[in-house]
Amino acid sequence: MSYHNPFTPPRKSATFDDHTLAEIRRAAATGIYDIRGGGTKRKVPHFDDLLFLGASISRYPLEGYREKCETSVVLGTRFAKKPIELKIPITIAGMSFGALSGNAKEALGRGATLAGTSTTTGDGGMTDEERGHSEKLVYQYLPSRYGMNPRDLRRADAIEVVVGQGAKPGGGGMLLGQKISDRVAQMRNLPMGIDQRSACRHPDWTGPDDLEIKILELREITDWEKPIYVKVGGARPYYDTALAVKAGADVVVLDGMQGGTAATQDVFIENVGMPTLACIRPAVQALQDLGMHRKVQLVISGGIRSGADVAKALALGADVVSIGTAALVAIGDNDPKWEEEYQKLGTTAGAYDDWHEGKDPAGITTQDPELAARLDPVAAGRRLANYLKVMTLEAQTIARACGKNKLHNLEPEDLCALTMEAAAMAQVPLAGTSWYPGKGGF
Repeated sequence: MSYHNPFTPPRKSATFDDHTLAEIRRAAATGIYDIRGGGTKRKVPHFDDLLFLGASISRYPLEGYREKCETSVVLGTRFAKKPIELKIPITIAGMSFGALSGNAKEALGRGATLAGTSTTTGDGGMTDEERGHSEKLVYQYLPSRYGMNPRDLRRADAIEVVVGQGAKPGGGGMLLGQKISDRVAQMRNLPMGIDQRSACRHPDWTGPDDLEIKILELREITDWEKPIYVKVGGARPYYDTALAVKAGADVVVLDGMQGGTAATQDVFIENVGMPTLACIRPAVQALQDLGMHRKVQLVISGGIRSGADVAKALALGADVVSIGTAALVAIGDNDPKWEEEYQKLGTTAGAYDDWHEGKDPAGITTQDPELAARLDPVAAGRRLANYLKVMTLEAQTIARACGKNKLHNLEPEDLCALTMEAAAMAQVPLAGTSWYPGKGGF
C-alpha cells in the first residue's frame, strides 16, 4: 500500500528535469538531433566567479577623470609588415554573411570602425559592403574555403586561419538551405536552397607541419604584409597555442565553449570543449614557455559581455578579447520589442536561438529580404559603437581602481576567486587566502 504525504509536493528528478524529458520525447518523435545556434546554456565557471582587488593603502589608485588609462593594442607584430593597430582591446568575432544578413554585417563594420577596432568576415567570403564599412577587416580562412580568393586575401587587413571554434571544437559549420539565398549560393559556389555542412578540418593539412606550410603560402600571397591569426576552439589550449606559435602565427585566437555558432548540434554545444575561463592560463603558459607572451598576441573569446569581463581576461594574460553574441544583442538581436513575433516562433526574447531557420524577427540572423530590411545598419552601428565605448570605460574604471595606467598592466595578482573551480581554472587565490587548488599549501 502506497502513501503520499499531502504536505510534500511532488518531487521531480534533477537528472530527468523538464528539459531532458522534453528532449527525449522530441528525439523519439522525430528521429533527428536538435540543431540550434548560440553557445552553451549550461552554467560553467566564468568571469563572474572572479573579483578585482582594488587599491587601498597597499596600492595607489588612479583618478578616473584626470589620469590616463591606455587602451590601445597592436596585433601582428611578430612577422607582419603591417600590424593592425586598435584603439581598444575588443574586436568583433567572425560571423558570416549567410549566417547574418547583409545589413547586420554592415552594422558590425560601421560600429567597429566608429570604435576604432576590427571586425571579421566569418565563413562564406567577403562582401563589398563589409569591406567598405570596416576600416580594419580580418578575413577568415576556413576548411570550407567558401568564397576564398587571392584578391580578397589581399584586400583584408589580416587573415585568420580557423582550425576550431569554441561552440564546436572538432566540428564543422552548418548553414541550412532556407538561408542559402541566390547571393549566398553564388558567393559559396553552392546550389541555392540546399543545406551546407562545412568540413571539420582543412583539406590540405593533417597537422602543425602542414599548417606552417599554409601560413607561409598565405604570407607569400599577401607579400608578408598581413598578420596571420590562428583560431582554435578551447579544448587543449596549451598544446594548440604552442603548435600555432611553432607554425608561425602572429596571433592566436582562443574561443571557449561559451562562444556561439550559427548552427550546430545542441549536444555538441553543451558537451564538447572547455569553459573560456579554463582556457586562458594554459595558453598564456604556453606563450611564456616559448618566450612569446606579448610577442605573439592572444585573443580570447567566448562569453565576453562587459568591461569587467574584458579587464579580467586581460589580467589573466590576454591581449585582446573578441565578442560575437554580445555584438548581435547590441545591434538588436533578441530585442523584446519583437516579443510577439518570437512567441509565434515558439520562443521568447532572450531565448531565441533558432538562427538556422532564417526567421529572425530582428532581421539579423536571416536572409529574408523583408526581415533583413527591419535592421537599420547605420543606427545599429551606432548602438554597437556605444556598447564598445561603455565596455572600454568600464575596463578603464577597474584598471584605475587597481592603480594601472594601461589596461594591459592588469595582472593575476589583481584578482581573487569566489569558488574553488574558478580559483583552479584562473590560477588565482581563493578569496581570503593565498592559495588555489594545485598550488600546494595555504
